[in-house]
Amino acid sequence: MKEINELNFSDDVKYSKSHEWAKISRDIVIVGLSDYAQDQLGEVVFVELPQNGDTLFKGDELGNVESVKAVSEIYIPVSGEILEINEGLEDAPELVNESCYENGWLVKVKPDDISELNDLMNKAEYLKMLKG
Repeated sequence: MKEINELNFSDDVKYSKSHEWAKISRDIVIVGLSDYAQDQLGEVVFVELPQNGDTLFKGDELGNVESVKAVSEIYIPVSGEILEINEGLEDAPELVNESCYENGWLVKVKPDDISELNDLMNKAEYLKMLKG
């Protein structure tokens, strides 16, 4: 595992306490796992995600990430309808490790209430939480 200062933290996303990130892109929210989360998990070998069209509520289990170390739950940071899942993860789950903020995103959501993202942390707040 890397030291926190060796990891990548994006300025244009918000972070949850459970280490998911959310990025607003027009009227949708893109959700993924933070670099810290993927580093803690180790090599990701399988990602289980919901179906397109599913409706989830903030804090609901979004799916699971299986690594060589463990299986971990992923939680959705905003309520809404799943518009798209990253189907590329089915054949290449390692994208979560290699490109967590770009090619390794998990789902795109049509949010019910975008203001739910106000509860999430910016980069500085997230780093402060990680450093304790």
